[in-house]
Amino acid sequence: MKLNKGILFVLLGAGCFGFTPIFAKLGFGYGYSLGQINIVQMIISSFLLWSFTLMKRSSFKGLTKKNIPQIMITGCFIGLTSIFYYGAMQYLPASLAIILMFQFVWIGIMLEWIFSKIKPAPVTVLSIIFILIGVFFASNILIGNIQGLPFKGFLFGILSAFTYAGFIFFSGKVAVNVDPWTRTSLMATGSTILVLIVFMRDIPSVLPLEANLLTSAIGVSLFGAVLPPLFFAVGSPLISGGVANILTSIELPIAILSASIILSEAVTPLQWLGTAIILAAIALNELGGSLLRVRSQIKG
Repeated sequence: MKLNKGILFVLLGAGCFGFTPIFAKLGFGYGYSLGQINIVQMIISSFLLWSFTLMKRSSFKGLTKKNIPQIMITGCFIGLTSIFYYGAMQYLPASLAIILMFQFVWIGIMLEWIFSKIKPAPVTVLSIIFILIGVFFASNILIGNIQGLPFKGFLFGILSAFTYAGFIFFSGKVAVNVDPWTRTSLMATGSTILVLIVFMRDIPSVLPLEANLLTSAIGVSLFGAVLPPLFFAVGSPLISGGVANILTSIELPIAILSASIILSEAVTPLQWLGTAIILAAIALNELGGSLLRVRSQIKG
């Protein structure tokens, strides 16, 4: 029963992430800028997360003058991811921006190798190769659909992958003994400060707050920064890390499917093939090592 509950909540959290492009594209469709959407989204996210933290009476134990800035700086990676990810959607179809951002999987493996000296296993290298093959198909290079799309969009997309991988890497090493809700709220605060600095010139244009901007920002905030941590906080402790990583990859097909159905973006069979290869590569990376160990034990 516990396993089923854990799987359900992790799937719900990952699924929520998959709907963020809809609200980002909605905001751009209303004519709002990247800065306006990010400013309102981050302020809402910080307010809601701190509200949850205080209502739950989360512990502040373990916070120090040293690790509070570290937590907030780690949160800046989320702010950068939001800027680059939604920035890519200004220039590219949402489905392509999502695929580019999803390269955080193999970039994260490279960061572990560079900074933690954890050399990737052969099965991990094989997974990275399959992910890159999947990207080749999913990006529609073969039928030339990416020609004419601005290079800036591709740059923002791959930068979002690097910053998201950086967030995952550093968030697992900074103040891990502090209550998860308190950490998440401090990270959101750091992210908000970064966004306000980057888009300082856009702050006056946010007020008076219009209903369409508020709707878009609330959607991005809830599905991108509030509900996923809430669901992950409940579900992740009930299942293994490897299973959790595989389950969170459901974000990719949900995001592409929602872009196809709700945003009416054309998604070709080749793109679905590429998406399937990426998901299979993630599963191979998470399960392949375990399967090989079990096989060697049986032989032994």
